[in-house]
Amino acid sequence: MIHFNLKKTAFILSTALLSTAVHASGYHFGTQSVNAQSTANAAAAEAADASTIFYNPAGLTKLDSSQISVNANIVLPSIHYEADSATDFTGLPVQGSQNGKITKTTVAPHIYGAYKVNDDLTVGLGVYVPFGSATEYEKDSVLRHNINKLGLTSIAVEPVAAWKLNDHHSFGAGIIAQHTSAELRKYADWGIPQKAAMLKSNPAGAAAIQADGHADVKGSDWGFGYQLAWMWGINDRARVGVNYRSKVSHTLKGDAEWAADDAMAKQLWNSNMLAPLGYTPSEKARVKIVTPESLSVHGMYKVSDKTDLFGDVTWTRHSRFNKAELVFEKEKSIANGKKSDRTTITPNWRNTYKVGLGGSYQISEPLQLRAGIAFDKSPVRNADYRMNSLPDGNRIWFSVGAKYQLGKNHVIDAAYSHIHINDTVYRTGKASGNDVDSRGASSARFKNKADILGLQYTYKFK
Repeated sequence: MIHFNLKKTAFILSTALLSTAVHASGYHFGTQSVNAQSTANAAAAEAADASTIFYNPAGLTKLDSSQISVNANIVLPSIHYEADSATDFTGLPVQGSQNGKITKTTVAPHIYGAYKVNDDLTVGLGVYVPFGSATEYEKDSVLRHNINKLGLTSIAVEPVAAWKLNDHHSFGAGIIAQHTSAELRKYADWGIPQKAAMLKSNPAGAAAIQADGHADVKGSDWGFGYQLAWMWGINDRARVGVNYRSKVSHTLKGDAEWAADDAMAKQLWNSNMLAPLGYTPSEKARVKIVTPESLSVHGMYKVSDKTDLFGDVTWTRHSRFNKAELVFEKEKSIANGKKSDRTTITPNWRNTYKVGLGGSYQISEPLQLRAGIAFDKSPVRNADYRMNSLPDGNRIWFSVGAKYQLGKNHVIDAAYSHIHINDTVYRTGKASGNDVDSRGASSARFKNKADILGLQYTYKFK
């Protein structure tokens, strides 16, 4: 019996996967500032408000006053899937729904504050959501034995300081404290041993066995990192900046609450047949991951008094996530009389880059229009490394927005982004049987897209 533990496996490993994904494609909210969103996140060198804390904290020295900025992003993803095949560990087809739509609206708030100590020193504090996702399949989906439901939320608290060396050069640094919480639902077929025993003698009877159980799992962890930045004002028209966000190490810990769904699964559970194999109603598990560092280079050029152009190139070291190993509290009986206390996945992610171009045009003294486009490469190499909870592909951002100045103290930003995501294919083979994993082979096709709405209010203390 190697299926009871799959749910917990998926929780920890999927959390690791998504935590790593969010710096580029995957389940990233995609933006931590509405002002930046309106240019497809190409305007880091602009340093227009306190949200520069996230994109380049050295830009704090460019602000003309102390201020506070409150942002809200609403993400509306859409994932259509169609399963081409889904089998259990014995090779029998999984019964259930073969297609569906995954939609889960998610809201992310971000708050930034900046205080100008003097002309050369500015300090600030950012509280923002760098990671966020929500994926839930139908409970009878044929892909349920992989991952049925996954939610991830991260909140970062970052104090920063920026120092103006001279009229041309500024430097910034911050300390990142990041809290990540996750929840997952994972189904498993506890009837696999019975199916395997009667498969040759009675294939129809084996296929009729239904013994699904599931677990709802939650866990959380704090991780810490840092940010370094430099901004160079070349002249009155041109400005460039460099921003580095460090890796963040996590040890994610979680607990699972188990439940039996079908009649046969309830019989196995109530008769206590699973305990001798190392499965108990609640058990702890852990996994160590490292979220990747990123390096951004960005620029700004004033074409005229009314027109600005922006550009950004961001590189992310996703190749750090090439392997994750989940360690369980108790050793389990697995296939062929073996025992194991861990499950290993090898996503073999690649390093990625994002390129963005944007611009702004001052229509009138209070009103500015903004737009941008960006290409965002997925860290997933191909269908064999893609997970059904991460049906991600290369992305193209199309963003528009507007800024409106209300007097000298109040600024309102609004933005809309449409994210085109390439159609993707997911394909996974049968589990090896060497560790605590018993999935069958499955494959599916996905059509993905997302829309983001944003609203921001900035108050300047003048």
